[in-house]
Amino acid sequence: MAENRATGFEEDGSAEGYGEGVPCWVDAQLPDVEAGKRFYGELFGWTFEDAYGGSVWARREGEPVAALARKADGRLPTVWTVYFATPDVEGLADRVWAAGGQVVTAPVPVGELGAAALVTDPEGAVFGLWQPGTHQGFGRRHEPGTFVWAELYARDTETANTFYGGLFHDALFGPEAHPDFGRAPVGDVFPTEMPPHFLVHFGVADCEAVLGTVNRLGGRVQAPPFEASYGKVAVVTDNQGASFAVLETVRQTV
Repeated sequence: MAENRATGFEEDGSAEGYGEGVPCWVDAQLPDVEAGKRFYGELFGWTFEDAYGGSVWARREGEPVAALARKADGRLPTVWTVYFATPDVEGLADRVWAAGGQVVTAPVPVGELGAAALVTDPEGAVFGLWQPGTHQGFGRRHEPGTFVWAELYARDTETANTFYGGLFHDALFGPEAHPDFGRAPVGDVFPTEMPPHFLVHFGVADCEAVLGTVNRLGGRVQAPPFEASYGKVAVVTDNQGASFAVLETVRQTV
Protein backbone atom coordinates (compact mmCIF):
# COMPACT_ATOMS: atom_id res chain seq x y z
CA MET A 1 0.00 0.00 0.00
CA ALA A 2 1.17 3.51 -0.71
CA GLU A 3 2.24 5.51 2.27
CA ASN A 4 0.20 8.50 3.40
CA ARG A 5 0.61 11.51 1.15
CA ALA A 6 -0.47 15.13 0.98
CA THR A 7 -3.40 15.56 -1.36
CA GLY A 8 -4.22 19.28 -1.27
CA PHE A 9 -7.58 20.71 -2.24
CA GLU A 10 -8.26 20.45 -5.96
CA GLU A 11 -9.45 23.56 -7.76
CA ASP A 12 -12.27 21.48 -9.25
CA GLY A 13 -13.47 18.83 -6.81
CA SER A 14 -15.94 17.29 -9.22
CA ALA A 15 -15.62 13.79 -10.67
CA GLU A 16 -17.35 11.90 -13.45
CA GLY A 17 -16.56 8.38 -12.31
CA TYR A 18 -14.14 6.42 -10.20
CA GLY A 19 -11.84 3.53 -10.96
CA GLU A 20 -11.98 0.36 -8.90
CA GLY A 21 -10.55 0.84 -5.43
CA VAL A 22 -11.04 4.61 -5.30
CA PRO A 23 -13.11 5.95 -2.37
CA CYS A 24 -16.26 7.19 -4.08
CA TRP A 25 -18.87 7.73 -1.33
CA VAL A 26 -19.46 7.98 2.41
CA ASP A 27 -22.55 7.63 4.54
CA ALA A 28 -23.44 7.91 8.21
CA GLN A 29 -25.80 5.54 10.01
CA LEU A 30 -27.48 7.67 12.70
CA PRO A 31 -30.27 7.26 15.28
CA ASP A 32 -31.73 10.66 14.31
CA VAL A 33 -31.28 11.90 10.74
CA GLU A 34 -32.89 15.28 11.47
CA ALA A 35 -30.37 15.91 14.26
CA GLY A 36 -27.62 14.88 11.84
CA LYS A 37 -28.86 17.39 9.27
CA ARG A 38 -28.69 20.20 11.83
CA PHE A 39 -25.20 19.22 12.99
CA TYR A 40 -23.55 18.72 9.59
CA GLY A 41 -25.52 21.46 7.91
CA GLU A 42 -24.02 24.03 10.24
CA LEU A 43 -20.59 22.42 10.47
CA PHE A 44 -19.94 21.96 6.74
CA GLY A 45 -22.57 24.14 5.08
CA TRP A 46 -24.38 21.13 3.65
CA THR A 47 -27.91 21.24 2.30
CA PHE A 48 -30.07 18.13 2.13
CA GLU A 49 -32.63 16.39 -0.02
CA ASP A 50 -34.50 13.12 0.33
CA ALA A 51 -32.74 10.21 -1.33
CA TYR A 52 -33.47 6.47 -1.12
CA GLY A 53 -35.02 4.36 1.62
CA GLY A 54 -35.50 7.22 4.06
CA SER A 55 -31.92 8.46 3.73
CA VAL A 56 -30.92 11.95 2.67
CA TRP A 57 -28.19 13.23 0.40
CA ALA A 58 -25.95 15.99 1.65
CA ARG A 59 -25.01 18.51 -1.01
CA ARG A 60 -22.38 21.21 -1.19
CA GLU A 61 -22.78 23.83 -3.89
CA GLY A 62 -25.49 21.63 -5.34
CA GLU A 63 -23.34 18.50 -5.73
CA PRO A 64 -23.71 15.28 -3.66
CA VAL A 65 -20.99 14.79 -1.05
CA ALA A 66 -22.39 12.27 1.49
CA ALA A 67 -25.53 10.54 2.76
CA LEU A 68 -27.18 10.34 6.17
CA ALA A 69 -29.37 7.35 6.95
CA ARG A 70 -31.38 6.19 9.94
CA LYS A 71 -30.07 3.06 11.61
CA ALA A 72 -32.41 0.15 10.92
CA ASP A 73 -31.54 -1.41 14.28
CA GLY A 74 -30.60 0.56 17.40
CA ARG A 75 -28.02 -2.09 18.28
CA LEU A 76 -26.00 -1.25 15.19
CA PRO A 77 -23.06 1.16 15.57
CA THR A 78 -23.39 4.87 14.83
CA VAL A 79 -20.68 5.23 12.21
CA TRP A 80 -19.39 6.81 9.04
CA THR A 81 -18.61 4.26 6.30
CA VAL A 82 -16.39 4.73 3.25
CA TYR A 83 -17.30 3.01 -0.04
CA PHE A 84 -14.83 1.95 -2.72
CA ALA A 85 -15.85 1.99 -6.37
CA THR A 86 -16.05 -1.15 -8.47
CA PRO A 87 -17.56 -2.10 -11.83
CA ASP A 88 -18.51 -5.52 -10.40
CA VAL A 89 -19.64 -5.51 -6.77
CA GLU A 90 -20.34 -9.26 -6.67
CA GLY A 91 -16.95 -10.11 -8.12
CA LEU A 92 -15.14 -7.77 -5.72
CA ALA A 93 -17.05 -9.17 -2.73
CA ASP A 94 -15.89 -12.65 -3.78
CA ARG A 95 -12.30 -11.41 -3.98
CA VAL A 96 -12.59 -9.86 -0.50
CA TRP A 97 -13.71 -13.21 0.89
CA ALA A 98 -10.98 -15.10 -0.98
CA ALA A 99 -8.33 -12.72 0.43
CA GLY A 100 -9.37 -13.36 4.04
CA GLY A 101 -12.05 -10.72 4.56
CA GLN A 102 -15.73 -11.23 5.31
CA VAL A 103 -18.94 -10.23 3.55
CA VAL A 104 -21.19 -8.52 6.12
CA THR A 105 -24.00 -7.55 3.73
CA ALA A 106 -24.17 -9.31 0.38
CA PRO A 107 -24.43 -7.10 -2.72
CA VAL A 108 -27.89 -5.56 -3.09
CA PRO A 109 -29.33 -3.13 -5.63
CA VAL A 110 -30.16 0.40 -4.48
CA GLY A 111 -32.86 1.21 -6.99
CA GLU A 112 -31.36 2.63 -10.18
CA LEU A 113 -28.58 4.32 -8.21
CA GLY A 114 -26.29 1.27 -8.16
CA ALA A 115 -25.48 -1.71 -5.97
CA ALA A 116 -23.77 -1.85 -2.58
CA ALA A 117 -22.17 -4.33 -0.21
CA LEU A 118 -20.53 -4.14 3.22
CA VAL A 119 -17.38 -6.17 3.82
CA THR A 120 -14.46 -6.37 6.23
CA ASP A 121 -10.74 -6.84 5.85
CA PRO A 122 -8.98 -9.74 7.62
CA GLU A 123 -8.75 -7.71 10.86
CA GLY A 124 -12.45 -6.78 10.85
CA ALA A 125 -12.32 -3.17 9.60
CA VAL A 126 -15.62 -2.50 7.82
CA PHE A 127 -15.87 -0.77 4.45
CA GLY A 128 -18.36 -0.56 1.62
CA LEU A 129 -18.31 -1.44 -2.07
CA TRP A 130 -20.25 0.58 -4.62
CA GLN A 131 -21.09 -0.38 -8.20
CA PRO A 132 -22.51 2.76 -9.81
CA GLY A 133 -25.74 2.99 -11.73
CA THR A 134 -27.10 6.51 -12.08
CA HIS A 135 -25.13 7.58 -8.98
CA GLN A 136 -21.39 7.69 -9.62
CA GLY A 137 -20.46 8.91 -6.13
CA PHE A 138 -19.03 12.20 -4.92
CA GLY A 139 -19.93 15.21 -7.01
CA ARG A 140 -17.29 17.22 -5.15
CA ARG A 141 -14.31 16.13 -3.06
CA HIS A 142 -10.85 17.28 -1.95
CA GLU A 143 -12.10 20.67 -0.76
CA PRO A 144 -13.50 22.13 2.47
CA GLY A 145 -16.75 20.51 3.52
CA THR A 146 -16.19 17.38 1.42
CA PHE A 147 -14.40 14.03 1.63
CA VAL A 148 -10.62 14.33 1.42
CA TRP A 149 -9.13 11.16 2.94
CA ALA A 150 -9.85 7.82 4.61
CA GLU A 151 -7.32 6.42 7.07
CA LEU A 152 -7.30 2.74 8.00
CA TYR A 153 -6.20 2.21 11.58
CA ALA A 154 -4.92 -1.38 11.64
CA ARG A 155 -3.28 -3.65 14.18
CA ASP A 156 -1.11 -5.42 11.59
CA THR A 157 -0.11 -2.97 8.89
CA GLU A 158 1.70 -5.64 6.86
CA THR A 159 -1.49 -7.69 6.64
CA ALA A 160 -3.31 -4.52 5.58
CA ASN A 161 -0.68 -3.79 2.92
CA THR A 162 -1.03 -7.27 1.46
CA PHE A 163 -4.83 -7.31 1.53
CA TYR A 164 -5.52 -3.85 0.07
CA GLY A 165 -2.51 -3.94 -2.25
CA GLY A 166 -3.88 -7.11 -3.83
CA LEU A 167 -7.49 -5.97 -3.83
CA PHE A 168 -6.99 -2.44 -5.17
CA HIS A 169 -3.63 -2.72 -6.90
CA ASP A 170 -4.39 -0.40 -9.83
CA ALA A 171 -5.86 2.35 -7.62
CA LEU A 172 -2.84 2.25 -5.33
CA PHE A 173 0.03 1.51 -7.69
CA GLY A 174 -1.18 1.95 -11.28
CA PRO A 175 0.01 4.70 -13.65
CA GLU A 176 -3.02 6.85 -12.82
CA ALA A 177 -2.95 6.10 -9.09
CA HIS A 178 -3.94 8.93 -6.74
CA PRO A 179 -4.83 7.07 -3.55
CA ASP A 180 -7.28 8.74 -1.20
CA PHE A 181 -6.61 6.42 1.71
CA GLY A 182 -3.70 5.27 3.81
CA ARG A 183 -3.01 3.14 6.83
CA ALA A 184 -1.47 3.52 10.27
CA PRO A 185 -1.24 1.46 13.47
CA VAL A 186 -4.25 1.86 15.76
CA GLY A 187 -2.00 2.91 18.63
CA ASP A 188 -0.76 5.97 16.75
CA VAL A 189 -3.99 7.84 17.61
CA PHE A 190 -6.33 5.53 19.53
CA PRO A 191 -6.01 3.21 22.52
CA THR A 192 -4.44 -0.07 21.43
CA GLU A 193 -7.61 -1.98 22.35
CA MET A 194 -9.61 -0.01 19.73
CA PRO A 195 -10.77 -2.33 16.93
CA PRO A 196 -9.28 -1.73 13.47
CA HIS A 197 -11.43 0.68 11.47
CA PHE A 198 -11.57 3.27 8.71
CA LEU A 199 -11.77 6.93 9.71
CA VAL A 200 -13.41 9.27 7.19
CA HIS A 201 -11.76 12.70 6.88
CA PHE A 202 -13.58 15.87 5.79
CA GLY A 203 -11.70 18.94 4.62
CA VAL A 204 -11.72 22.18 6.60
CA ALA A 205 -9.98 25.49 6.10
CA ASP A 206 -8.80 25.68 9.73
CA CYS A 207 -8.61 22.47 11.76
CA GLU A 208 -8.36 24.09 15.18
CA ALA A 209 -11.06 26.68 14.57
CA VAL A 210 -13.68 24.11 13.58
CA LEU A 211 -13.37 22.26 16.90
CA GLY A 212 -15.19 25.05 18.71
CA THR A 213 -18.13 24.58 16.36
CA VAL A 214 -18.08 20.82 16.94
CA ASN A 215 -18.30 21.36 20.70
CA ARG A 216 -21.00 24.01 20.39
CA LEU A 217 -23.13 21.66 18.29
CA GLY A 218 -22.92 18.89 20.88
CA GLY A 219 -20.03 16.90 19.49
CA ARG A 220 -16.73 16.28 21.21
CA VAL A 221 -13.04 16.11 20.43
CA GLN A 222 -11.53 12.62 20.61
CA ALA A 223 -8.02 13.55 19.51
CA PRO A 224 -6.83 17.20 19.42
CA PRO A 225 -5.04 18.47 16.32
CA PHE A 226 -1.91 16.61 15.32
CA GLU A 227 0.36 16.74 12.29
CA ALA A 228 0.22 13.90 9.77
CA SER A 229 2.11 13.63 6.49
CA TYR A 230 -1.10 14.57 4.67
CA GLY A 231 -2.07 17.57 6.83
CA LYS A 232 -3.28 18.70 10.25
CA VAL A 233 -5.91 16.33 11.66
CA ALA A 234 -8.30 16.25 14.60
CA VAL A 235 -10.62 13.35 15.43
CA VAL A 236 -14.11 14.22 16.65
CA THR A 237 -17.55 12.71 17.18
CA ASP A 238 -20.82 14.26 16.14
CA ASN A 239 -23.72 14.86 18.53
CA GLN A 240 -24.84 11.22 18.15
CA GLY A 241 -21.47 9.51 18.57
CA ALA A 242 -20.31 8.97 14.99
CA SER A 243 -16.55 9.49 14.71
CA PHE A 244 -14.87 11.32 11.85
CA ALA A 245 -11.82 13.48 11.30
CA VAL A 246 -11.38 17.04 10.10
CA LEU A 247 -8.37 17.63 7.92
CA GLU A 248 -6.60 20.86 7.05
CA THR A 249 -4.48 19.69 4.15
CA VAL A 250 -1.08 20.81 3.07
CA ARG A 251 -0.37 21.22 -0.60
CA GLN A 252 2.07 18.75 -2.02
CA THR A 253 5.24 20.22 -3.45
CA VAL A 254 7.25 18.60 -6.22
